[in-house]
Amino acid sequence: MPKILLIDDDQRLADLLEAYFSRFNLELISAVTAEKGLKIFASAEVELVILDVMLPGKNGFDVCKEIRMKSNIPIIMLTARGEVTDRIVGLEIGADDYMPKPFEPRELVARIHNILRRSVLSPTEPKILSFKDLIIDRMLQSVEVDGKQLDLTTMEYQLLHLLSSHPGRTFNRDEILNDLRGIDAQLFSRSVDILVSRLRQKLGDTSKHARFIKTVWGKGYVFVSKESDINE
Repeated sequence: MPKILLIDDDQRLADLLEAYFSRFNLELISAVTAEKGLKIFASAEVELVILDVMLPGKNGFDVCKEIRMKSNIPIIMLTARGEVTDRIVGLEIGADDYMPKPFEPRELVARIHNILRRSVLSPTEPKILSFKDLIIDRMLQSVEVDGKQLDLTTMEYQLLHLLSSHPGRTFNRDEILNDLRGIDAQLFSRSVDILVSRLRQKLGDTSKHARFIKTVWGKGYVFVSKESDINE
């Protein structure tokens, strides 16, 4: 049963979600402060973190940054502050998804299942994709560039997986949003642009030199690296 960590100062919400999640084969553990949540995160083996922005003491953005320094675990941020700028900040610092309060618990469960399901490799997919200077191990969900391991978030990995699985094909923003589905659709193209920019920065791509992901102006994004002959 997947174990989910909720860091939110609303104990009533935690109790309600714990009971609701159990109906969908999800185990929820919770903390009402950032400090307690980080201690639980350090000691418990959790598969996903749900993080409220409005926390006493450290806010959710600070907690997200701290988690990202240590782990690429999926993070879904919750907040009563629905401003688009807050959601953009969340995505920029490494959150995988963003849901404003109030929300429907069933939608939250659907997003969790979607993120967790994407970590399972289909038997028909090759285990390794190899390109010039880039190796993607789809079994381990690990990525190497120039022989160095990259730390990618779940959404960054999923985006790279989508584009690299179809070299030469241009994906527009709607197609990317539809495939990822975890990103808040209310952000539309802005959320995709942030995600692509974050991924390209980690890959070492620049606007003048795109080794892997190229912007096709007015259309979208395309993976331009060529596959090697050692894919498995």
